[in-house]
Amino acid sequence: MKRAILVKLLLVFLVIFGAAWLTFKTPIKLGLDLKGGVYVVLEAIPENGVVLDTEAMDRLVEVLDRRINGLGVAESVVQKTGSNRVIIELPGVKNTEDAVKLIGKTALMEFRIMNADETLGETLLTGAALKKSAVSYDNLGRPQIQFEMTGEGAVKFAEITRDNIGKRLAITLDGVVQTAPMINSEIPGGNGVITGSYTVDEAKATATLLNAGALPVKAEIVETRTVGASLGEESIKKSGEAGILAVILIGVFMIYLYRLPGIIAVFALGAFGLITFGTLNFIDATLTLPGIAGIILSVGMAVDANVIIFERIKDELRLGNNVMGSINSGFSKGFASIFDGQVTTLIITTILFVFGTGAVKGFAVTLTIGAIASMFTALTLTKVMLIAFVEGFKLEKPELFGVKRGNKNA
Repeated sequence: MKRAILVKLLLVFLVIFGAAWLTFKTPIKLGLDLKGGVYVVLEAIPENGVVLDTEAMDRLVEVLDRRINGLGVAESVVQKTGSNRVIIELPGVKNTEDAVKLIGKTALMEFRIMNADETLGETLLTGAALKKSAVSYDNLGRPQIQFEMTGEGAVKFAEITRDNIGKRLAITLDGVVQTAPMINSEIPGGNGVITGSYTVDEAKATATLLNAGALPVKAEIVETRTVGASLGEESIKKSGEAGILAVILIGVFMIYLYRLPGIIAVFALGAFGLITFGTLNFIDATLTLPGIAGIILSVGMAVDANVIIFERIKDELRLGNNVMGSINSGFSKGFASIFDGQVTTLIITTILFVFGTGAVKGFAVTLTIGAIASMFTALTLTKVMLIAFVEGFKLEKPELFGVKRGNKNA
């Protein structure tokens, strides 16, 4: 066997090994339709002269996304739909009520002086001056929220406390007083704590809200839906069964028609699956039902690419050419058709990804990965393995490629 083929064969197996490692390193993330969870739709409402333009909606999505990340939902989806709505998907979330409360809160933090009659004065500082907040504990182990101001906020906070010694400083969240300590002296540095009757979970949720920032526009929850995991489990089960049956039937079909190349094609199909799922894990993608549809469609494309090449090889063998010459000619003639087909697919998936949303983008991503993987397995892996087998084991009989000697129509 030529040294160049051995090197190519080694590189191909390294790619497959790397893809297998990425595939099985961690379980692939599942979307809401497969894992179950919470589906929420928020509608932005203009008030106080706020204009619901693209900038305001983008800011709303950004703040909501930070809040969701604070929940620790890595597979979440936060996306705009229409001109004034945001769809949020929280796969695997069990505590629906707390999640919905966290998403929908305005989280407007204000520092206001409390008057002698317990009324609140004007707002002196807002949460916009907040740099970060975190849960801490007082001397008795009770949870509280520790906060730190930005540089500008710290200067303003010091000024407020210096000018209001002897008065109570109320810290409110969405208009509700959280704490109102007495100002005994100027507080430099912009550090402080918010105390109250918090549980640990409440303190964590409040700190998350403050870190994410207040919603830039008012938003109301207009739809909430809990998606059961049983539907997703059934979908995965049925998809798995269908996939196994399809691979078996395709394998039988390819081996029956193409013999040796068919066996290699079955192996290449397995490598295609590892590369596809390994890439999805590598880019930290979330698999959904539309994504599975994209993978299934790309499987058909991968098989079709092999069929095109193998038919060209059989045509060359029927003309009386030797096996190695037929292989090289078959791949050369089949390349243009395969490349053109995959490029047009990639153009379509690019358009779907740029202009689509949610499920459409998931479909586009898996189909894109599948199209690239199918080109690699058909044009590189299959060719290298086929040449390695033919040269290494002197397999030069046309019958091994599904062509009978002396029969130009076989």
